[in-house]
Amino acid sequence: MCGIAGFSGDFQRDLLARMNRSLAHRGPDDDGNLFLADRRLGLVHRRLSIIDLTDAGHQPMEDLSGTATITFNGEIFNYKELRAELVEGGTPFRSHSDTEVLLNLYLRDGVDMLTRLNGMYAFALWDDRTRSLFLARDGVGVKPLYFCETAKGFLFASEMKALLQEADVDRTLDPHALHYHLTYQWCPAPHTMLRSVRKLEPGCALLVQDGRIRKHWRFYDLPYDQAIEPMTEEDAAERVRSALATAVERQMVADVPVGAFLSGGLDSSAIVAFARRFTSSRRLQCFTIGFKDDAYRREGFADDERYARRVAEKLDVDLHTIHVGPEMAEQLERMIYHLDEPQPDPAPLNVLFISQLARENGIKVLLSGAGGDDIFTGYRRHYALQQERLWSWMPRAARRALAASSRRVPTGSPLGRRIRKAFQYAAYDGDERIVSYFFWTDPKLQLGLYGPALRDAIGGVPPATPLLATLGALPATTPALNRMLYLEGKHFLPDHNLNYTDKMAMARGVEVRVPLLDPDLIALAARLPISLKQRGSVGKWIFKKAMEPLLPRDVIYRPKTGFGAPLRHWLRNDLAPMVEDVLSATALRRRGLFDPEGVRRLVDLDRAGEVDGAYTIFTLVCIELWCRIFTDVSVPEHAAF
Repeated sequence: MCGIAGFSGDFQRDLLARMNRSLAHRGPDDDGNLFLADRRLGLVHRRLSIIDLTDAGHQPMEDLSGTATITFNGEIFNYKELRAELVEGGTPFRSHSDTEVLLNLYLRDGVDMLTRLNGMYAFALWDDRTRSLFLARDGVGVKPLYFCETAKGFLFASEMKALLQEADVDRTLDPHALHYHLTYQWCPAPHTMLRSVRKLEPGCALLVQDGRIRKHWRFYDLPYDQAIEPMTEEDAAERVRSALATAVERQMVADVPVGAFLSGGLDSSAIVAFARRFTSSRRLQCFTIGFKDDAYRREGFADDERYARRVAEKLDVDLHTIHVGPEMAEQLERMIYHLDEPQPDPAPLNVLFISQLARENGIKVLLSGAGGDDIFTGYRRHYALQQERLWSWMPRAARRALAASSRRVPTGSPLGRRIRKAFQYAAYDGDERIVSYFFWTDPKLQLGLYGPALRDAIGGVPPATPLLATLGALPATTPALNRMLYLEGKHFLPDHNLNYTDKMAMARGVEVRVPLLDPDLIALAARLPISLKQRGSVGKWIFKKAMEPLLPRDVIYRPKTGFGAPLRHWLRNDLAPMVEDVLSATALRRRGLFDPEGVRRLVDLDRAGEVDGAYTIFTLVCIELWCRIFTDVSVPEHAAF
């Protein structure tokens, strides 16, 4: 895993050095710049050496014939099989890197090469024959890729901050992106907070010539349009177990030691159960986080450390723990800087601290359990959706009354918050109700927070618009639960979970791999009967059955808990001074986005316990801090971060 950047167009050579420095945290082992003035081409690479640690793996890399040059971020997990195939066909190699395999596969197959790749990646490949730049991002969006077009030409990078090293990139805010951040806590691709900058969607590619995008196409989509396959519980459990074992073995490929996150939950524990089988040279090193005070438990976060120790003992692996407390809140600005986006979720701080601990212990590759809830079910919204059969038959007027009643439920406890969230949008129908489960802020409440200029700029566009458009790609016969899982995989994963996992781990020079998002495992999960995914209140039902021979039952069937921090406690204590400063009437009027009276009212209602506004308040704070970092200065270069 590395950091990449570059351009096609009339940019100056010194831009490459600035882009390179802004991505230094992503690749502390090596770096390279390539500038071809006559081609109007610049390529940047920061290297985190994982496969072929020698100088032969240096990038940007040119093939032996001088035809193509690539800057590549990520890993191709089936590169050895592809390399053997190319060698058999007579292709010469000078390295043992997966990067050179990509180059030679492109020279043989062209852009069709994408259908052969099993990996996590973002790359830009220059073809000197056609004077074109070919860019692609992996099918589930594990690796990030941002781009923009200016009067000078086309720019791309692993992180937005690298693009902003060019002064000509327009810093105008995208009001709809801000609207989406408040609604979801993340922004659906391709939108970003800046009108001029876009995220390349997962499974998509670009062809750029003469500094302009000539073609934009999709080469992979999540396979929820396939038919559900009848299978017995025993057969399904065996197939899930086998597919996960294969995925973990595939993703253990590395020339450095591989470790793992271990929360003591089902997903990470399952990954560790298989990873230990394929760790031959030393004991598997695992990492978790522990909390110094009980504020975490009061907000519904379980004692993961206790479960993690139990799993570590059962599986005979080494466990390293970092203990944190309220001091995590001091890292908020650093988190926003590295995320590139104002994601109002404290969970990324956990990844930052765990990655730091791993690096201190000599580990720069970690396996993560991310994705289990997103392909097998597991979130509370999946259970709530399945329970709709108990009330969705009611006339809309009755459902509207149910929604109104839910808004009167006290929000002082986790249970109260869940009840309110389950029925708040009961009056919605079909896909609109599916999308509403992803709302963190009531759209009506949002409008009361906006200043007149922002409200006019949004123009009444409903926040559900981009997710409804995404669902439009599925056949109408796709079951509701699979429609929701499609949204998890298309947006919640790449735009939220995978984005913060990549950015925060790379802030400490650590690569994170996600075996549960192996394309073969995703395809299998999409074919499973609905009853094998969510069974009553039990999510990931078949995954749990599959792991019964390998893990303790109390680990498999432990209650679902979040991965985060006690945000509500922080906002009323450790972060209270920041809230008062960042959301002061003076600061809000100066920015001109939000209505000071509306924001003050929300803060007061939240502190009085009349609404659960913590995450909305945190979103407002993160947006203001993001603006200070990324738009109030000409170059967002925080060397201290």
